[in-house]
Amino acid sequence: MREGPLWQLSAGELAAAYRIGLTAPDAVLQAVFARIEEVNPRLNAIVTLDVPGARAAADASTQRWRAGQPLGPLDGVPVTVKDNILVKGLRATWGSKLYVDYVPDADEEPVARLREAGAVILGKTNVPEFTLHGYTDNLLFGPTGNPWNPALTPGGSSGGAVAAVASGMGPLALCTDGGGSIRRPAAHTGLVGFKPSRGMVPRANGFPTILHDFEVAGPVARNVEDVILAMNAIGGKDWRPPETDASEKPLRILHARTFSRAPVDPDITLAVAEAADELKRQGHDVEQTESFDLAAPIADVWPIVSQTGLVWLLSQHKDAESRIAPALAEMARNGRSYSAADYLNALDIIKHVERDFEALFETFDLLLMPAAAAMPWPATEIYPPTIAGHLVGPRGHAAFTPFANALGLPAISLPCKTWPQDMPIGFQLVAARGRDAALLAFARDYESRAGWQMRWPPL
Repeated sequence: MREGPLWQLSAGELAAAYRIGLTAPDAVLQAVFARIEEVNPRLNAIVTLDVPGARAAADASTQRWRAGQPLGPLDGVPVTVKDNILVKGLRATWGSKLYVDYVPDADEEPVARLREAGAVILGKTNVPEFTLHGYTDNLLFGPTGNPWNPALTPGGSSGGAVAAVASGMGPLALCTDGGGSIRRPAAHTGLVGFKPSRGMVPRANGFPTILHDFEVAGPVARNVEDVILAMNAIGGKDWRPPETDASEKPLRILHARTFSRAPVDPDITLAVAEAADELKRQGHDVEQTESFDLAAPIADVWPIVSQTGLVWLLSQHKDAESRIAPALAEMARNGRSYSAADYLNALDIIKHVERDFEALFETFDLLLMPAAAAMPWPATEIYPPTIAGHLVGPRGHAAFTPFANALGLPAISLPCKTWPQDMPIGFQLVAARGRDAALLAFARDYESRAGWQMRWPPL
Protein backbone atom coordinates (compact mmCIF):
# COMPACT_ATOMS: atom_id res chain seq x y z
CA MET A 1 0.00 0.00 0.00
CA ARG A 2 1.28 3.46 -0.93
CA GLU A 3 2.26 5.93 1.75
CA GLY A 4 0.32 9.17 1.87
CA PRO A 5 -2.79 10.75 3.40
CA LEU A 6 -5.81 8.53 3.85
CA TRP A 7 -7.86 10.45 1.29
CA GLN A 8 -5.40 9.42 -1.43
CA LEU A 9 -5.94 5.68 -0.95
CA SER A 10 -7.83 3.72 -3.59
CA ALA A 11 -10.81 1.53 -2.74
CA GLY A 12 -8.65 -1.57 -2.98
CA GLU A 13 -5.99 -0.05 -0.73
CA LEU A 14 -8.63 0.93 1.82
CA ALA A 15 -9.99 -2.62 1.93
CA ALA A 16 -6.47 -3.96 2.49
CA ALA A 17 -5.82 -1.40 5.24
CA TYR A 18 -9.11 -2.20 6.96
CA ARG A 19 -8.40 -5.93 6.76
CA ILE A 20 -5.09 -5.70 8.64
CA GLY A 21 -6.19 -2.94 11.01
CA LEU A 22 -3.96 -0.13 9.71
CA THR A 23 -6.95 2.23 9.67
CA ALA A 24 -10.72 2.13 9.97
CA PRO A 25 -13.65 3.55 7.99
CA ASP A 26 -14.43 6.23 10.58
CA ALA A 27 -10.87 7.59 10.39
CA VAL A 28 -10.92 7.53 6.60
CA LEU A 29 -14.22 9.38 6.52
CA GLN A 30 -12.80 12.14 8.70
CA ALA A 31 -9.83 12.48 6.36
CA VAL A 32 -12.12 12.64 3.33
CA PHE A 33 -14.38 15.21 5.03
CA ALA A 34 -11.31 17.37 5.72
CA ARG A 35 -10.27 17.05 2.07
CA ILE A 36 -13.77 18.03 0.93
CA GLU A 37 -13.68 21.09 3.18
CA GLU A 38 -10.32 22.04 1.70
CA VAL A 39 -10.92 21.63 -2.04
CA ASN A 40 -14.67 21.52 -2.71
CA PRO A 41 -15.12 25.31 -2.40
CA ARG A 42 -12.66 25.69 -5.29
CA LEU A 43 -14.21 22.99 -7.48
CA ASN A 44 -17.94 22.88 -6.64
CA ALA A 45 -17.99 19.13 -7.20
CA ILE A 46 -20.18 17.93 -4.31
CA VAL A 47 -23.46 19.85 -4.08
CA THR A 48 -25.20 17.88 -1.32
CA LEU A 49 -23.13 16.40 1.51
CA ASP A 50 -24.68 13.84 3.88
CA VAL A 51 -22.53 14.26 7.00
CA PRO A 52 -24.75 12.40 9.51
CA GLY A 53 -25.62 9.60 7.09
CA ALA A 54 -22.00 9.05 6.11
CA ARG A 55 -20.83 9.06 9.71
CA ALA A 56 -23.45 6.52 10.72
CA ALA A 57 -22.46 4.27 7.80
CA ALA A 58 -18.74 4.61 8.57
CA ASP A 59 -19.26 3.86 12.26
CA ALA A 60 -21.28 0.74 11.42
CA SER A 61 -18.62 -0.36 8.95
CA THR A 62 -15.87 0.18 11.52
CA GLN A 63 -17.66 -2.15 13.92
CA ARG A 64 -18.05 -4.81 11.23
CA TRP A 65 -14.35 -4.74 10.34
CA ARG A 66 -13.36 -4.93 14.02
CA ALA A 67 -15.65 -7.93 14.41
CA GLY A 68 -14.12 -9.57 11.36
CA GLN A 69 -17.47 -9.48 9.53
CA PRO A 70 -17.19 -6.98 6.67
CA LEU A 71 -19.82 -7.08 3.96
CA GLY A 72 -17.13 -7.14 1.27
CA PRO A 73 -14.19 -5.13 -0.07
CA LEU A 74 -16.28 -1.97 -0.50
CA ASP A 75 -17.36 -1.98 3.14
CA GLY A 76 -16.37 1.41 4.54
CA VAL A 77 -15.24 2.86 1.19
CA PRO A 78 -16.48 6.45 0.60
CA VAL A 79 -18.51 6.86 -2.59
CA THR A 80 -20.17 9.88 -4.19
CA VAL A 81 -23.35 9.63 -6.26
CA LYS A 82 -24.17 11.71 -9.32
CA ASP A 83 -27.13 14.05 -8.80
CA ASN A 84 -29.32 12.33 -11.39
CA ILE A 85 -29.26 9.07 -9.39
CA LEU A 86 -31.67 8.85 -6.46
CA VAL A 87 -30.46 8.37 -2.89
CA LYS A 88 -33.06 7.90 -0.18
CA GLY A 89 -33.45 10.99 1.98
CA LEU A 90 -31.03 13.14 -0.06
CA ARG A 91 -32.06 15.98 -2.34
CA ALA A 92 -31.96 14.93 -6.00
CA THR A 93 -32.14 17.92 -8.33
CA TRP A 94 -30.96 16.58 -11.73
CA GLY A 95 -29.34 20.01 -11.96
CA SER A 96 -32.71 21.69 -12.50
CA LYS A 97 -35.01 24.07 -10.68
CA LEU A 98 -37.83 21.71 -11.62
CA TYR A 99 -36.53 19.31 -8.95
CA VAL A 100 -34.99 21.74 -6.47
CA ASP A 101 -37.07 20.41 -3.55
CA TYR A 102 -37.27 16.76 -4.56
CA VAL A 103 -36.18 14.27 -1.88
CA PRO A 104 -36.74 10.62 -2.90
CA ASP A 105 -37.97 8.06 -0.38
CA ALA A 106 -36.08 5.13 -1.92
CA ASP A 107 -32.62 4.38 -3.28
CA GLU A 108 -32.19 3.79 -6.99
CA GLU A 109 -31.10 0.18 -7.45
CA PRO A 110 -27.34 0.75 -7.97
CA VAL A 111 -27.27 2.85 -4.77
CA ALA A 112 -29.11 0.12 -2.88
CA ARG A 113 -26.54 -2.39 -4.09
CA LEU A 114 -23.68 -0.16 -2.90
CA ARG A 115 -25.31 0.12 0.53
CA GLU A 116 -25.67 -3.66 0.68
CA ALA A 117 -21.92 -3.84 0.01
CA GLY A 118 -21.25 -1.49 2.95
CA ALA A 119 -20.15 1.56 0.94
CA VAL A 120 -20.33 4.93 2.69
CA ILE A 121 -22.47 7.35 0.65
CA LEU A 122 -20.90 10.81 0.97
CA GLY A 123 -23.39 12.85 -1.00
CA LYS A 124 -24.36 14.05 -4.48
CA THR A 125 -22.15 15.48 -7.24
CA ASN A 126 -22.93 18.30 -9.64
CA VAL A 127 -24.40 17.82 -13.14
CA PRO A 128 -25.57 19.93 -16.07
CA GLU A 129 -29.34 20.33 -16.24
CA PHE A 130 -31.00 16.99 -17.08
CA THR A 131 -27.47 15.64 -17.79
CA LEU A 132 -27.82 16.61 -21.45
CA HIS A 133 -24.64 18.63 -21.91
CA GLY A 134 -20.94 17.77 -22.05
CA TYR A 135 -19.90 20.33 -19.45
CA THR A 136 -21.08 20.80 -15.84
CA ASP A 137 -22.97 23.97 -14.92
CA ASN A 138 -26.56 24.75 -13.95
CA LEU A 139 -28.80 27.49 -12.56
CA LEU A 140 -28.90 25.92 -9.08
CA PHE A 141 -25.26 25.35 -8.19
CA GLY A 142 -23.13 26.98 -10.87
CA PRO A 143 -20.13 25.50 -12.68
CA THR A 144 -17.80 22.73 -11.58
CA GLY A 145 -14.07 23.22 -12.18
CA ASN A 146 -11.50 20.75 -13.40
CA PRO A 147 -9.04 19.89 -10.58
CA TRP A 148 -6.15 20.29 -13.02
CA ASN A 149 -7.29 23.85 -13.81
CA PRO A 150 -10.47 25.03 -12.02
CA ALA A 151 -11.09 27.66 -14.71
CA LEU A 152 -11.71 24.82 -17.18
CA THR A 153 -14.53 22.27 -17.30
CA PRO A 154 -14.08 18.65 -16.18
CA GLY A 155 -16.57 17.78 -18.90
CA GLY A 156 -20.00 16.36 -18.36
CA SER A 157 -22.38 15.24 -17.48
CA SER A 158 -20.44 13.46 -14.71
CA GLY A 159 -18.28 16.54 -14.11
CA GLY A 160 -18.89 16.80 -10.39
CA ALA A 161 -18.18 13.10 -9.97
CA VAL A 162 -14.82 13.13 -11.72
CA ALA A 163 -13.75 16.37 -10.03
CA ALA A 164 -14.45 14.72 -6.67
CA VAL A 165 -12.52 11.51 -7.42
CA ALA A 166 -9.57 13.23 -9.11
CA SER A 167 -9.12 15.66 -6.21
CA GLY A 168 -9.37 13.12 -3.37
CA MET A 169 -13.01 13.57 -2.29
CA GLY A 170 -13.65 9.82 -2.27
CA PRO A 171 -12.03 7.07 -4.38
CA LEU A 172 -15.19 6.01 -6.22
CA ALA A 173 -18.14 7.70 -7.89
CA LEU A 174 -21.40 6.21 -9.11
CA CYS A 175 -22.35 7.91 -12.37
CA THR A 176 -24.44 7.58 -15.51
CA ASP A 177 -23.40 7.55 -19.16
CA GLY A 178 -26.03 8.49 -21.75
CA GLY A 179 -23.74 9.62 -24.57
CA GLY A 180 -20.25 9.63 -23.10
CA SER A 181 -21.03 11.22 -19.73
CA ILE A 182 -18.66 8.90 -17.85
CA ARG A 183 -15.92 8.42 -20.41
CA ARG A 184 -15.23 11.99 -21.55
CA PRO A 185 -15.09 13.53 -18.04
CA ALA A 186 -12.82 10.68 -16.90
CA ALA A 187 -10.53 11.47 -19.83
CA HIS A 188 -10.50 15.18 -18.92
CA THR A 189 -9.40 14.44 -15.33
CA GLY A 190 -6.96 11.52 -15.62
CA LEU A 191 -9.33 8.82 -14.36
CA VAL A 192 -10.76 5.47 -15.40
CA GLY A 193 -14.40 5.62 -16.49
CA PHE A 194 -16.42 2.54 -17.43
CA LYS A 195 -19.70 2.40 -19.37
CA PRO A 196 -21.18 -1.10 -19.00
CA SER A 197 -23.21 -2.91 -21.63
CA ARG A 198 -26.89 -2.11 -21.72
CA GLY A 199 -28.64 -3.96 -18.88
CA MET A 200 -25.42 -5.01 -17.13
CA VAL A 201 -26.21 -2.70 -14.17
CA PRO A 202 -29.93 -2.88 -13.25
CA ARG A 203 -31.73 0.42 -12.71
CA ALA A 204 -35.04 1.05 -10.96
CA ASN A 205 -36.65 3.82 -8.85
CA GLY A 206 -34.95 6.59 -10.81
CA PHE A 207 -35.75 9.80 -12.67
CA PRO A 208 -37.80 9.54 -15.89
CA THR A 209 -35.96 7.97 -18.82
CA ILE A 210 -35.35 10.55 -21.57
CA LEU A 211 -32.61 8.83 -23.61
CA HIS A 212 -34.52 5.67 -24.56
CA ASP A 213 -32.49 2.80 -23.03
CA PHE A 214 -29.14 4.34 -23.97
CA GLU A 215 -28.19 5.67 -20.52
CA VAL A 216 -26.52 3.24 -18.12
CA ALA A 217 -25.07 3.49 -14.62
CA GLY A 218 -21.36 2.84 -14.11
CA PRO A 219 -18.33 3.72 -11.97
CA VAL A 220 -15.50 6.22 -12.13
CA ALA A 221 -12.30 5.44 -10.22
CA ARG A 222 -8.54 6.07 -10.13
CA ASN A 223 -7.62 2.61 -11.43
CA VAL A 224 -9.19 -0.34 -13.20
CA GLU A 225 -9.22 -2.62 -10.17
CA ASP A 226 -11.45 -0.18 -8.29
CA VAL A 227 -13.84 -0.10 -11.26
CA ILE A 228 -14.04 -3.89 -11.05
CA LEU A 229 -14.74 -3.74 -7.30
CA ALA A 230 -17.58 -1.32 -7.97
CA MET A 231 -18.99 -3.48 -10.76
CA ASN A 232 -18.90 -6.51 -8.46
CA ALA A 233 -21.28 -4.59 -6.21
CA ILE A 234 -23.63 -2.96 -8.74
CA GLY A 235 -23.58 -5.53 -11.56
CA GLY A 236 -26.73 -7.58 -12.15
CA LYS A 237 -27.42 -11.17 -13.11
CA ASP A 238 -25.36 -11.00 -16.30
CA TRP A 239 -22.25 -9.60 -14.60
CA ARG A 240 -19.28 -11.93 -14.19
CA PRO A 241 -16.07 -10.67 -12.55
CA PRO A 242 -13.02 -10.72 -14.84
CA GLU A 243 -10.65 -13.63 -14.61
CA THR A 244 -7.71 -12.99 -12.30
CA ASP A 245 -5.16 -13.66 -15.05
CA ALA A 246 -5.82 -12.02 -18.40
CA SER A 247 -5.29 -14.20 -21.44
CA GLU A 248 -1.87 -13.81 -23.03
CA LYS A 249 -3.43 -14.22 -26.48
CA PRO A 250 -2.77 -11.09 -28.58
CA LEU A 251 -5.94 -9.20 -29.41
CA ARG A 252 -6.91 -7.66 -32.74
CA ILE A 253 -7.45 -3.93 -32.23
CA LEU A 254 -8.66 -1.35 -34.74
CA HIS A 255 -7.28 2.12 -33.98
CA ALA A 256 -9.53 4.84 -35.44
CA ARG A 257 -7.69 8.15 -35.43
CA THR A 258 -11.01 9.95 -35.95
CA PHE A 259 -14.64 9.35 -36.90
CA SER A 260 -15.88 10.60 -40.27
CA ARG A 261 -13.01 13.09 -40.54
CA ALA A 262 -14.11 14.95 -37.40
CA PRO A 263 -11.46 17.40 -36.15
CA VAL A 264 -9.43 16.27 -33.14
CA ASP A 265 -7.03 18.29 -31.00
CA PRO A 266 -3.50 17.41 -32.22
CA ASP A 267 -2.29 16.69 -28.68
CA ILE A 268 -5.07 14.15 -28.26
CA THR A 269 -4.23 12.49 -31.56
CA LEU A 270 -0.59 12.24 -30.49
CA ALA A 271 -1.36 10.87 -27.03
CA VAL A 272 -3.79 8.23 -28.34
CA ALA A 273 -1.30 7.17 -31.02
CA GLU A 274 1.23 6.60 -28.23
CA ALA A 275 -1.33 4.43 -26.44
CA ALA A 276 -1.74 2.41 -29.64
CA ASP A 277 2.04 2.02 -29.81
CA GLU A 278 2.06 0.83 -26.19
CA LEU A 279 -0.52 -1.82 -27.06
CA LYS A 280 1.68 -2.93 -29.93
CA ARG A 281 4.62 -3.11 -27.55
CA GLN A 282 2.53 -5.33 -25.29
CA GLY A 283 2.14 -7.75 -28.19
CA HIS A 284 -1.27 -6.89 -29.63
CA ASP A 285 -2.13 -6.62 -33.32
CA VAL A 286 -3.11 -2.97 -33.84
CA GLU A 287 -4.40 -1.85 -37.24
CA GLN A 288 -4.85 1.87 -37.86
CA THR A 289 -7.48 3.63 -39.94
CA GLU A 290 -7.35 7.37 -40.61
CA SER A 291 -11.12 7.83 -40.46
CA PHE A 292 -13.85 5.48 -39.28
CA ASP A 293 -17.34 5.95 -40.76
CA LEU A 294 -19.39 3.08 -39.33
CA ALA A 295 -20.86 5.19 -36.50
CA ALA A 296 -21.82 8.18 -38.69
CA PRO A 297 -25.56 7.35 -38.92
CA ILE A 298 -25.84 7.43 -35.12
CA ALA A 299 -24.33 10.90 -34.92
CA ASP A 300 -26.93 12.04 -37.45
CA VAL A 301 -29.95 10.78 -35.47
CA TRP A 302 -28.68 11.45 -31.94
CA PRO A 303 -30.40 14.87 -31.61
CA ILE A 304 -33.75 13.28 -32.45
CA VAL A 305 -33.54 10.95 -29.45
CA SER A 306 -32.18 13.46 -26.93
CA GLN A 307 -34.33 16.43 -27.91
CA THR A 308 -37.63 14.55 -28.14
CA GLY A 309 -36.87 12.95 -24.78
CA LEU A 310 -36.47 16.41 -23.29
CA VAL A 311 -39.76 17.57 -24.83
CA TRP A 312 -41.54 14.60 -23.24
CA LEU A 313 -40.01 15.35 -19.83
CA LEU A 314 -40.94 19.03 -19.91
CA SER A 315 -44.52 18.18 -20.87
CA GLN A 316 -44.94 16.76 -17.36
CA HIS A 317 -44.17 20.10 -15.68
CA LYS A 318 -46.20 23.30 -15.68
CA ASP A 319 -44.39 26.36 -17.10
CA ALA A 320 -41.24 24.27 -17.43
CA GLU A 321 -39.51 26.35 -20.10
CA SER A 322 -39.59 29.45 -17.90
CA ARG A 323 -37.64 27.60 -15.20
CA ILE A 324 -34.90 25.92 -17.21
CA ALA A 325 -31.72 27.24 -18.78
CA PRO A 326 -32.05 28.96 -22.19
CA ALA A 327 -29.90 26.30 -23.89
CA LEU A 328 -32.29 23.56 -22.69
CA ALA A 329 -35.32 25.58 -23.77
CA GLU A 330 -33.78 25.87 -27.24
CA MET A 331 -33.21 22.11 -27.33
CA ALA A 332 -36.87 21.59 -26.48
CA ARG A 333 -38.01 23.94 -29.23
CA ASN A 334 -35.88 22.02 -31.71
CA GLY A 335 -37.25 18.74 -30.40
CA ARG A 336 -40.83 19.74 -31.15
CA SER A 337 -40.01 19.76 -34.84
CA TYR A 338 -39.54 15.98 -34.86
CA SER A 339 -42.41 13.56 -35.42
CA ALA A 340 -43.08 10.08 -34.09
CA ALA A 341 -41.99 8.82 -37.50
CA ASP A 342 -38.67 10.62 -37.12
CA TYR A 343 -38.14 8.97 -33.72
CA LEU A 344 -38.96 5.47 -34.95
CA ASN A 345 -36.79 5.98 -38.02
CA ALA A 346 -33.88 6.92 -35.74
CA LEU A 347 -34.31 3.68 -33.78
CA ASP A 348 -34.48 1.71 -37.02
CA ILE A 349 -31.24 3.29 -38.26
CA ILE A 350 -29.56 2.32 -35.00
CA LYS A 351 -30.68 -1.29 -35.50
CA HIS A 352 -28.98 -1.36 -38.90
CA VAL A 353 -25.76 0.04 -37.40
CA GLU A 354 -25.90 -2.66 -34.71
CA ARG A 355 -25.57 -5.30 -37.40
CA ASP A 356 -22.63 -3.46 -38.95
CA PHE A 357 -20.81 -3.44 -35.62
CA GLU A 358 -21.56 -7.10 -35.00
CA ALA A 359 -19.71 -7.81 -38.25
CA LEU A 360 -16.86 -5.50 -37.19
CA PHE A 361 -16.35 -7.40 -33.94
CA GLU A 362 -16.05 -10.65 -35.87
CA THR A 363 -12.82 -9.22 -37.29
CA PHE A 364 -11.57 -7.14 -34.36
CA ASP A 365 -11.67 -7.73 -30.61
CA LEU A 366 -11.51 -4.06 -29.65
CA LEU A 367 -12.00 -0.63 -31.15
CA LEU A 368 -9.53 2.06 -30.00
CA MET A 369 -10.09 5.81 -30.38
CA PRO A 370 -9.87 9.08 -28.43
CA ALA A 371 -12.32 9.45 -25.57
CA ALA A 372 -12.89 13.12 -26.45
CA ALA A 373 -12.04 15.26 -29.47
CA ALA A 374 -11.19 18.43 -27.52
CA MET A 375 -9.13 19.41 -24.50
CA PRO A 376 -11.08 20.99 -21.60
CA TRP A 377 -12.54 24.43 -22.33
CA PRO A 378 -13.75 27.30 -20.04
CA ALA A 379 -16.00 25.94 -17.30
CA THR A 380 -19.03 28.14 -18.07
CA GLU A 381 -19.09 27.47 -21.83
CA ILE A 382 -21.36 24.69 -23.08
CA TYR A 383 -18.92 23.44 -25.69
CA PRO A 384 -15.72 24.46 -27.49
CA PRO A 385 -16.63 26.33 -30.70
CA THR A 386 -13.46 25.25 -32.51
CA ILE A 387 -11.31 22.12 -32.49
CA ALA A 388 -7.95 22.02 -34.24
CA GLY A 389 -8.85 25.26 -36.01
CA HIS A 390 -12.21 24.00 -37.33
CA LEU A 391 -15.63 25.31 -36.33
CA VAL A 392 -17.69 22.62 -34.59
CA GLY A 393 -21.17 22.31 -33.18
CA PRO A 394 -22.36 21.39 -29.67
CA ARG A 395 -21.39 17.71 -30.07
CA GLY A 396 -18.07 18.21 -31.83
CA HIS A 397 -16.09 17.36 -28.70
CA ALA A 398 -18.27 14.26 -28.18
CA ALA A 399 -17.75 12.65 -31.60
CA PHE A 400 -16.42 9.34 -30.23
CA THR A 401 -18.85 8.31 -27.50
CA PRO A 402 -22.61 8.18 -28.32
CA PHE A 403 -22.38 5.16 -30.65
CA ALA A 404 -21.50 2.88 -27.72
CA ASN A 405 -24.64 4.03 -25.88
CA ALA A 406 -26.95 3.61 -28.86
CA LEU A 407 -25.56 0.12 -29.53
CA GLY A 408 -25.37 -0.94 -25.87
CA LEU A 409 -21.63 -1.68 -26.05
CA PRO A 410 -19.21 -1.73 -23.09
CA ALA A 411 -16.59 1.02 -23.26
CA ILE A 412 -13.80 2.26 -21.02
CA SER A 413 -11.77 5.46 -20.89
CA LEU A 414 -8.19 5.07 -19.70
CA PRO A 415 -5.58 7.79 -19.07
CA CYS A 416 -2.91 8.20 -21.71
CA LYS A 417 0.66 7.96 -20.43
CA THR A 418 1.63 11.30 -22.00
CA TRP A 419 -0.23 14.57 -21.50
CA PRO A 420 1.39 17.11 -23.84
CA GLN A 421 -0.38 20.11 -22.27
CA ASP A 422 0.02 18.97 -18.65
CA MET A 423 -3.74 18.36 -18.76
CA PRO A 424 -5.13 14.81 -18.75
CA ILE A 425 -5.94 13.01 -22.00
CA GLY A 426 -7.80 9.72 -22.23
CA PHE A 427 -8.25 7.02 -24.84
CA GLN A 428 -11.26 4.76 -25.26
CA LEU A 429 -11.59 1.02 -25.81
CA VAL A 430 -14.89 -0.48 -26.96
CA ALA A 431 -15.83 -4.18 -27.10
CA ALA A 432 -18.74 -6.23 -28.37
CA ARG A 433 -21.89 -6.17 -26.28
CA GLY A 434 -21.71 -8.35 -23.18
CA ARG A 435 -17.90 -8.48 -23.23
CA ASP A 436 -17.65 -6.26 -20.14
CA ALA A 437 -15.53 -8.62 -18.06
CA ALA A 438 -13.13 -9.30 -20.91
CA LEU A 439 -12.77 -5.57 -21.59
CA LEU A 440 -12.02 -4.83 -17.94
CA ALA A 441 -9.53 -7.70 -17.72
CA PHE A 442 -7.75 -6.32 -20.77
CA ALA A 443 -7.77 -2.78 -19.36
CA ARG A 444 -6.37 -3.98 -16.04
CA ASP A 445 -3.61 -5.86 -17.84
CA TYR A 446 -2.81 -2.83 -20.02
CA GLU A 447 -2.67 -0.55 -16.97
CA SER A 448 -0.31 -2.90 -15.16
CA ARG A 449 2.01 -3.39 -18.13
CA ALA A 450 2.05 0.30 -19.04
CA GLY A 451 3.13 1.22 -15.50
CA TRP A 452 0.41 3.82 -15.12
CA GLN A 453 0.36 5.59 -11.75
CA MET A 454 -2.34 7.94 -10.45
CA ARG A 455 -1.33 11.59 -10.77
CA TRP A 456 -2.64 14.25 -8.40
CA PRO A 457 -3.63 17.72 -9.59
CA PRO A 458 -1.72 20.68 -8.10
CA LEU A 459 -4.57 21.96 -5.92
